[in-house]
Amino acid sequence: MAIRWSLTVDCADPAALSRFWAEALEYAERPAPEGFATWPEWLLHHGVPEDEWNDGAYLCDPAGTAPALSFLKVPEGKAVKNRLHLDVQAGGGRETPWEVRWPRVLAATERLTAAGARVLREESLQGKPDHMVLADPEGNEFCVV
Repeated sequence: MAIRWSLTVDCADPAALSRFWAEALEYAERPAPEGFATWPEWLLHHGVPEDEWNDGAYLCDPAGTAPALSFLKVPEGKAVKNRLHLDVQAGGGRETPWEVRWPRVLAATERLTAAGARVLREESLQGKPDHMVLADPEGNEFCVV
């Protein structure tokens, strides 16, 4: 059995960035811990000051199969290119015919730019557009493939 894992993203505004990625990946906010109806209720119970409530945000795959995502507030901004990035596989992968895959990539790119991403560049393979490189609202690069 594989070890369960999650991905943590350092950021300036966990709530805002988690909303973007929830939209991008069709994820949901992780439910509050058992015994609590909401995260604010849990935070109050544990004495977390209100000005720290946006120090973290947590997403999960509603189907429960994909890794969880955490967003943690850090004081420094992004300075260089990511060494790790996500591929939003909206097109179906290179095994999907290009005529089917590329319109899906473009549709996902349009949806994500409407949600706050920006296009950095279009990448080609063998003379045809292959995937898009975008940045999330805080500048983290990711691909739409």
